[in-house]
Amino acid sequence: MKKQMFWLLLATVWLAAFRPADPLLDVGAKMPKPDIKMKDVSGKEVSLNDAKKANGLLVMFSCNTCPYVARNQERTREICQYALKHNIGVILVNSNEAERTGGDSFDAMRKYAQTQRYNWYYVADKNNELADAFAADRTPECYLFDKDAVLVYKGAIDDNPGNASGVQAKYLHKAVDAMLAGKKADPNATASVGCGIKRKM
Repeated sequence: MKKQMFWLLLATVWLAAFRPADPLLDVGAKMPKPDIKMKDVSGKEVSLNDAKKANGLLVMFSCNTCPYVARNQERTREICQYALKHNIGVILVNSNEAERTGGDSFDAMRKYAQTQRYNWYYVADKNNELADAFAADRTPECYLFDKDAVLVYKGAIDDNPGNASGVQAKYLHKAVDAMLAGKKADPNATASVGCGIKRKM
């Protein structure tokens, strides 16, 4: 009996350690988990569907503490304001669950949003539910959905996340323009460069 229990426990541990990763969210996929509620820095509970506007939704995984996020703040404000101007909703998602008692606490998120003059949603992703559904693993990492909640672009804001003065290609801006014109984004997927999302183990 003890031997059977040992092997059962071993099998459980093995399956937990080697469970398949969440599938990547490919361009052309429908928006995952559109109705889960997340706490916004305003105190309201909002979902992706709540944030979506007539022309689509920009979802950006972000945080308070990543140096790459800091280097991209001016660009983040610029593209978020551009999206809102064109009736595309904006939601920034903080999935750093392992840092909720530190620099990515909810109080810290509220202060950060005020400092950065965010006038869009900035939500806490409890238990990494949204990050896992998106298979997101970096900050900043962007997902642009069209009016039908279909993914049309994912990846970086531009081609030089570490240095704004060296940017040559504004990927996300071009993707927004292509989507509004009814065209396909080119490229429609780029590699995100940034800090890893801090998931709770």
